[in-house]
Parts: sequence; C-alpha cells; structure tokens
Amino acid sequence: MAYQKLQVERALTVIASDTINIPNVSGAVLSGTTSQAAPAATTLVDNTKDFTLIQGLVGSIVYLTGGVATVTAITNATTLALSAGVANTGTTEAYTIYADANQGCVLYVGNTGNVRVLTAGNDDVTFVGIPAGAFVPVQVKRVFATNTTATDIVALW
Repeated sequence: MAYQKLQVERALTVIASDTINIPNVSGAVLSGTTSQAAPAATTLVDNTKDFTLIQGLVGSIVYLTGGVATVTAITNATTLALSAGVANTGTTEAYTIYADANQGCVLYVGNTGNVRVLTAGNDDVTFVGIPAGAFVPVQVKRVFATNTTATDIVALW
C-alpha cells in the first residue's frame, strides 16, 4: 500500500499568536543579538545594525526569545518599534526578522493538546486532542495562542 511521505527542508519553532502569522523562514532579512536591554518592551535595539539601510522592515515579523511581534516603525538607525511587548528589558537577546508571512506549512506537535490554527484558506479551525509526536497535515498560516494547549509545535516546509 502506498503512503504519503512528508519530506521537509526547513523548520521553525512556532510562537503562537492571535494576530501574527508564522513567518516564512526563507524570507529571513537579518538576525542578531540586541546590543542592550531594550528601553521598553516594545523596542528592539541593536547597535551593530543600521536599520535605515534595510528596505521593507516595517511590517516584518520579529521572533525574539520573549515572543513574536511586527515592526511598526524604524525609530532611528539602531532602534525598531515593535507591535507588542516582547523585547526583554533586563538583558540582551537573540532575534530574527522575517520579511514574508508564511503561505502555508504543516505542523509537528511535540506535546499533546489542542491546536487552533488559521489555514491557508483562512479557515479558523481547532484540532482537538492532537497526540504527542503527531503531524497536522494541513496548510497552516497561524497557530493561535488562544485555545491552543499543545506545546513544542514546529512549522515545516
């Protein structure tokens, strides 16, 4: 009997959000480590970058240790304003900025629970009782924080 094989080449640990899609890992613009603790949780400061030289940053998706946000403005050459309070104000932290939103990926669920998603077709669906170590073979754009109880979710392309 034939069976479908899932062969992926890219992966990203999902940070669930009710408003921000999973970023497309092939659309990474840049990554780095913040140069100092952010003056506010809604800013990202990196003294090694000149953000004014990078086109298309506003609207990009930022993955930080503290969560996920979008870039709302370039405050100055070394500072970005973020849509949510995710930057760590106590220490430096790693970040990656992605230019593209994901158009659809499948999910791997590491620990049992429910997974609420936005499909590539814009349907809001909750998969109930996904077992640990299972794949969700649906093209997904977002994993919602609300009503998602499963953990260790990985997006695969």
